[in-house]
Amino acid sequence: MAPPGKRHRAQSTKIQVIKRRLAKFQAKYLTTDFAKRLVFDPSLLWVSAILLLVGELFVNVLVIQRIPYTEIDWIAYMQEVEGVVNGTWDYSKLKGDTGPLVYPAGFVYLFTILYYLTNYGKNIRLAQYIFCGIYLITLALVFRIYSKSRKIPPYMLIFICCTSYRVHSIYVLRLFNDPVAIMFLFCSINLFMEGYWTLGSVFYSFAVSIKMNILLFAPALLLAYIASQGIYGTLKQLTICAGLQIVLGAPFLLANPLAYLIGSFNLGRVFLFEWTVNWRFLPEEIFIHPGFHITLLLLHVVLLAIFAKPWFRYMKSFAKLQPTGVGIVSQLFLLPLFTANLIGVAFSRSLHYQFYVWYFHTLPYLLWSTPYSIWLRLCILGFIEMCWNTFPSTYASSAILHVCHFLIICGIFWRRHPTKDLKIDIKKDNLKCALVRAKK
Repeated sequence: MAPPGKRHRAQSTKIQVIKRRLAKFQAKYLTTDFAKRLVFDPSLLWVSAILLLVGELFVNVLVIQRIPYTEIDWIAYMQEVEGVVNGTWDYSKLKGDTGPLVYPAGFVYLFTILYYLTNYGKNIRLAQYIFCGIYLITLALVFRIYSKSRKIPPYMLIFICCTSYRVHSIYVLRLFNDPVAIMFLFCSINLFMEGYWTLGSVFYSFAVSIKMNILLFAPALLLAYIASQGIYGTLKQLTICAGLQIVLGAPFLLANPLAYLIGSFNLGRVFLFEWTVNWRFLPEEIFIHPGFHITLLLLHVVLLAIFAKPWFRYMKSFAKLQPTGVGIVSQLFLLPLFTANLIGVAFSRSLHYQFYVWYFHTLPYLLWSTPYSIWLRLCILGFIEMCWNTFPSTYASSAILHVCHFLIICGIFWRRHPTKDLKIDIKKDNLKCALVRAKK
């Protein structure tokens, strides 16, 4: 047993150590400068991400409990998969209250699982909580992308989480299939960023099998395959994507191949004018005219061709720098991918309200890739949100939406070459990684 004097000195030493650690903690973290970094420094975005994820859990539970559910497509989804449950594999015979089944096979399998989990689709409240989980997983995947790429400041996460009633509604009050496809898409993007190309292709193809809009990312992804995997590797990845579609669709292809292909991958589908968000200012006879659809397709292809060269340069740089493990390099991969999707959205035949989630989570990244001031970026984001929350859409809201899309695309085109800041940040991160490896 130590003498009382020694015990007292030991306790005093421990107290002094604790005081020094507290003082060090206070000097490092409990300062105005660190508080500003939490708001503006992209490298600390993960702190805001964790706090907002916890906050979103409570917000979504509150929304589910307090705001009435609105039935739009859920019952129709359940009716469509119920046909498969009852043994019908002919796509032409699978229908719901809203019409025939128009989604690929992955949708059928996934919503069949939901059909059984929710007591044949009757337990709406449980379905809402499942979609709450899908929403949180999607947010976590998006936050990881933003944290790794260090492109946007942490305060922009507040706009992603707290400014869109429409997006919360799409997930937990409407139960559309779009959010499910988007969740698998962002999972695939995370895998691609880490170099897991084969697994990423599996998740990407499964996202396509839930809803076809995921193909809007395909032109940029194809360039990424070529730049990173070469011709042989590209053929391998495309085979994986196509093979999964064949495997998933096999029971329907065997029963009635033509009905499945026409029903689930119908590129000639005509949308109802009454639901359009983006073309309200046009006369209905022009909106439904085949020539209008062909014009949009041609403009879409032309714009993709204009961006193809800078995108491929980005992807080649990404392929070269990805092995360094520097997270900021992912900017070279993300911008072409997100821009390709935006171009597809901008030239869509018709945007319905649930389609907002197709590109909502990518908008901050796209806006921070333009040369505009912060206030103009925020104004564009605000106007887009206003347009998507105007129901029914008006001449003004649909026209403003196109102006916002045009401004973003032009801004990205003006900055289609990697900025000096990005090059400097990549060099700095490369140096940090080299120092860490040297210490090891």
